[in-house]
This record gives sequence, structure tokens and C-alpha cells, in this order.
Amino acid sequence: MDRLKLVVVGGGITGLAAAHRAVELARERAIALDLTLFEARTRLGGTIGTERADGFLVEVGPDSFLSEKPWALALCRRLGVEDRLVRTDDRFRKVFVWRAGRLHPLPDGFQLLAPTKFGPFVTSGLFSWPGKLRMALDLILPRGVSDDESLGAFVRRRLGREALERVAQPLVAGIYTADPDDLSLAATMPRFRELERRDRSVILGLWRAARRAPLDGTSGARWSLFVTFQNGMEELVTTLASRLPPGATLLKQRVDEIERRGGRWRVVSAEGSLIEADRVIVAVESHISGRLLRYVDPALATLLGEIPYASSATVTLGYRRTDVPHPVDGFGFVVPRTEHRALLACTFSSVKYPGRAPEGHVLLRCFVGGALNEGVLELDDATLVARAREELRQALGVTAEPVLTRVSRWAKAMPQYHVGHGGRVEAIERCTAALPGLHLAGGAYRGVGIADCIRSGEAAAERALGVESVVSDRFDRAESP
Repeated sequence: MDRLKLVVVGGGITGLAAAHRAVELARERAIALDLTLFEARTRLGGTIGTERADGFLVEVGPDSFLSEKPWALALCRRLGVEDRLVRTDDRFRKVFVWRAGRLHPLPDGFQLLAPTKFGPFVTSGLFSWPGKLRMALDLILPRGVSDDESLGAFVRRRLGREALERVAQPLVAGIYTADPDDLSLAATMPRFRELERRDRSVILGLWRAARRAPLDGTSGARWSLFVTFQNGMEELVTTLASRLPPGATLLKQRVDEIERRGGRWRVVSAEGSLIEADRVIVAVESHISGRLLRYVDPALATLLGEIPYASSATVTLGYRRTDVPHPVDGFGFVVPRTEHRALLACTFSSVKYPGRAPEGHVLLRCFVGGALNEGVLELDDATLVARAREELRQALGVTAEPVLTRVSRWAKAMPQYHVGHGGRVEAIERCTAALPGLHLAGGAYRGVGIADCIRSGEAAAERALGVESVVSDRFDRAESP
């Protein structure tokens, strides 16, 4: 049997999942596979990375994945690393909203956009009484008629301005680093559109769902909603890399062009490597994919370049516990844009997960930037740290010097699912289907989370090897903060 030559472009979690799945399938189906994975950076993992310093465990990118989306957990089971996973400390599941100089607990049972429990909502100081009454109007408002609208427009229409400004916008910023008035509801949170269509009222739909099953889906379950690795998310990267064939991975090899030659593909790196392949999986940001494919299909390249991206950064600070006056008795806080702060959010990492800080210390992870405030990223690291420290002083009362400081920047790394995103993705898929042997994967298309990227990469590998995919192509409910 002739060997099947497969090239994967991109060594982030999507590309690694694609490469690993291809190796799995080749072994299962007795396919003679010749695999090459190109990665431009000096390491694999993309935005996923873990650092240990002075007893702290610092995530430079994503710190967890969702258990309710099955693809990441399923991969961990196949890799045999499920025993290395840890759940959140659910004694401290509270999330705070920083508003008017105070941290207000998000009312118990608030499901991203709307309340599901009457008592905590009514007694919450986060909303004014007019705001609470406006949210209650959702119970009697008629259904909307738009096939796709912005998330911001949907929340204003159903639940009012306060629900958008004080909860939906800051929580969505924590997921997509995006402006809700640009985000497509259908592409990011289709669950709420379906609730309106089925139950007319979002609140009624959530209440009915709560009666059918526990809202968080974790009661009695092994895993919490968020799951991570005991030694950091980079464990997933190193495990996947270790399962690839020796010599398959080429680091510091930036692909410069992809060409179609007859019935095969040529992948050319800026460093001079040239590989001919039967199948190519492109698992990089869509704007990079568009550049690589500009001579293969200009229309496809244009569509890929139309998906916008936002930049963000994290400022991670370690403190002695005695230097933090706040009880840090939650997972963290989010910051509405109306507060005019640099911070988008702050995760209490050492509370959320075990082993993130040495005894007697806390680890705080601050997020800045995003589509609504990319200008803050023009500041240098020292100024970003100073801004984060000043706002932590105001929010948590911390005035002491941190014992650990880390800044991680991610330029144009978060795709923005603007209104019409679903139609654009369908057009991209039609163009790609006309190019046999070419497959696109990544967070730009049908989900931005780690589990979504794993699903996308594995589905691309299945298509590349001619195996019928068991992975759904529909948009799924977006990740919750």
C-alpha cells in the first residue's frame, strides 16, 4: 500500500489534536501514514503554556477546559491521563462583578444572561429595582423574529440594558474578549436563541430546564464544569506531542506558502523546507490561513481574512496571603466596560484550583485588552503591571508588592464571531470542499474553547483519512465563565 503523506500546519492544540487523531486512525485502519507537523514557534501548544516559579504554577494561556463539551475529556481518556485531571474547588464557586467600587456576588443561579432563582435575584444589590423589573418583562415579551442578531441586541431586547451592561457584557468579555454588539448570538450562544424560540421567554426556558436537571450538570458527577491538569494545561500538550512519531514535528519552521500541484499539495516553509503531501490540515489562525492559501483560492483567502481577531494579555501576580485583605472566597471577578477599568476580569487561580500557589500565598490572574480595549496593550509590561496592581488595590485592598509577576501577551489570537459568522463559515466550507485534500481546523470556525478546538482538529483528521466523522458540525453552547 502507498504511504499517505499528511502535513499539519500549526502546532497549537488544534494541530496537535489533528495529528494525534490521524496517528490513531492510521493505526486502527492499518493505513501507512507519513506525518509532518510544522510549527513556527520554538515550542508546541500555541496559547497553552505552563510555568513553575517559586512554588507558583502560572498558566500563560487557557487555565482549564469545559467538561460539558465531551471532546477534551474523551481525548484525555484515550491518552490515559484522566487521572491527572483536577476539578475546581466548588466551595468557592462564587463569581463577583466589580461595580461602583464594590465586588457584588453574581446572584446564585444566574445563567450568563438571566436569573433562574427568584430569591437571590430579588435581594441582589447588583441591579437596581427598575433593572430587575425590566428583566422580569422577559416573562411576557413576544418572541423575536431575527434569524441572527448580535448578542447585545438580544439581551437588550429580552432583559434590558442593566442585564447587558452589568452581567452579560463582562461575562462575555471573559469568554470572547469581544464587544457583545458585534457578536453573533447564533454563533456564540445559540442555546439562548433556542430558548426564546421554544419557550418564548428566556427566563421561563431556564426555569423549565432547571426542573428537568441540575443547572450546573455537575451534581454527583465526577467532574466540575471547569477541569484542568494537576500540573498545568501544558501536560496535555506534552502528552500529545509524545504520542506523535519521532521526527514528525518540525519546530521553528514557519510555513510561507501552500500550493496545489496536480493532485497533490506542496507546503513550503520560510526556512526552506518543502514537502509534497496528499492531504494538508491547516490549523492556524484564519488570517494566516488566508495568506497561505492566497494563490490556491483567492475567494477562500478573502473569506478567511474577513474573520476579525482581538488581542489580549494576562498579568499574573503572586502575593502572601496576609497581604490580601479580601477573603478571596470565589473564583474571581469580572469588570463591566461601563466601569472604565483596564481589567476585564481577575481569576483567583489558587482558590479555583489546587496547587497553584505555595502554602500561605495566593495567585491572581488579571486579564486586559480585548476588542473593547486593545489600546491598553500598547503599554509596556511594567505599566500593565502597575495598572493591574492599582485596580487590585481598589477591588481587593491589596497594597503590598507582589512576590511574583508575569505578563503574557497574545496578539490577534482570539477570533471574533461577528453577526453573520455562521454564513461566512458555511461559505468557507463550500470553498474548501472544492479543494480535495485540503482541510481547515481551529477556533476561527465553530467554537473557540479548547474542547471545540480538539473537536475541530480531530474532525479534520477524520476527513483527511477518509473516515466518516462522528463529530457534530453544529454550533454548541458557548463556554461559560
